[in-house]
Formats: sequence, C-alpha cells, structure tokens
Amino acid sequence: MNAANVDQAELTKFSSLAHRWWDVDGEFGPLHAINPLRLDWIDGIAPLNRQRVLDVGCGGGILADAMARKGADVLGIDLAEKSLKVAQLHALEAGTSHITYRLVAAEALAAEMPDHFDVVTCMEMLEHVPDPASAVQACARLAKPGGWVFFSTINRNPKSFLMAILGAEYVLNLVPRGTHEYARLLRPSELARFCRDAGLDMQQSCGLQYNPISGRYRLSTDTSVNYMLATRKSTNSA
Repeated sequence: MNAANVDQAELTKFSSLAHRWWDVDGEFGPLHAINPLRLDWIDGIAPLNRQRVLDVGCGGGILADAMARKGADVLGIDLAEKSLKVAQLHALEAGTSHITYRLVAAEALAAEMPDHFDVVTCMEMLEHVPDPASAVQACARLAKPGGWVFFSTINRNPKSFLMAILGAEYVLNLVPRGTHEYARLLRPSELARFCRDAGLDMQQSCGLQYNPISGRYRLSTDTSVNYMLATRKSTNSA
C-alpha cells in the first residue's frame, strides 16, 4: 500500500484556490451545485444520523459539513493544509458541530483506525491521486464490516473528454482549466474492479448530468460522464 499516495502538483493546484472553497459563484461552484444531490443519495442509502462518517479528500469541507448537519459524527481528511484550514474556519463560523478535520493520508489513517467508520465517502478525489486502487483499499479498510463506502469520479471515454474537460473547463468555464487529466479518469469497470479487490460489494450506481441550458444538475442512470458508486464492505472482511 502506498503511504504517500499524493501528487504534489495537485495539492499545489487546490491549495492555490483554497480561499475560494465556499464561494458558490467561484471555481468550486459546481461542487456546491451537486452537493445536495450527492448528500441525499448517500443519506437515502445509508442514513447518516448518528453514524460515524469519514470524508476522504474533504477539501474545504462542502460535503463533510453537510453530512454533519444531517446528524453524523464526521471526520474530514485531506493533504491540502490550506483547504483544511478553510474547512475548519467555516465549521466555526457556521457553528457546525460533530465535525473535525485532520491532515492525514487515507492509507495512514487506515493503519491507525481500521474497521472504524459506518460510512466512508471519497468524492471527486480518485482522479487526482497517482494510485486510485490504493485509495480504494484504504477506504475499504477504514470502514467497518458491513459499512458503506461511496465513491464519485469521472468516466474515461470520448464523451467525458468532450463534456468534462473540453466543455466544462474550456467552453463553459465551470471549473478551472487543467482541473482534470484525461488519462487519470476512471471507467466504472475499473473502479468496480478496485472495489472488488478491496472486499467491497457493489450495491448501486448513479450518474450526474449537467444541463448547460438550465444550468442545473440532476441524478440519472447515465454513468457515461460523472458517476457515483455505493459499495458495502463484506462482513467477511473483519
């Protein structure tokens, strides 16, 4: 397992934007737009109230903060220190309780706290690390047997290149140019294989679609561009 599963260029890129995490009209606006959709999808499958939840690659805390407000006891982790400071400051300003943040890699935390969390989320993170399989393994190890592990990422195909990179970054300017590298995107079949190898059983999948005319996102069955997977750790993984 790669204990240093991090790309310094990616950390630098997101750290430079850290002060913009909670600007709904800024670079992270799409994350704010999709957050209610992914939060409700997760909560509908694995109700978050009174659950011990880990958000891997939490960034500025957009999802972590929302899960805490659903009643979860949340730990958010990331390796971008500036983003974590923004997340901590927002929690203080917003009065969000039952949430903490730590500067630690998922692999390191998995060695420290195996089989610990009821729910683990790893959203929009796998396409930014050198070894996504290692991150999936760490998420699986962190979950309790029978616990839920959720992933979201971007498919790798001509349509996703056209829409998630050319369209979103260069035409519509939804996210900063260079946010995503095509070669690092993951097909659902690849992510599903990583999950199986980690002892995670596939439960549900869901797509996220953007309508450039209305400017709105919606959940769908189309996983050809943005997609989410719900998996559950085998009870034989203890």
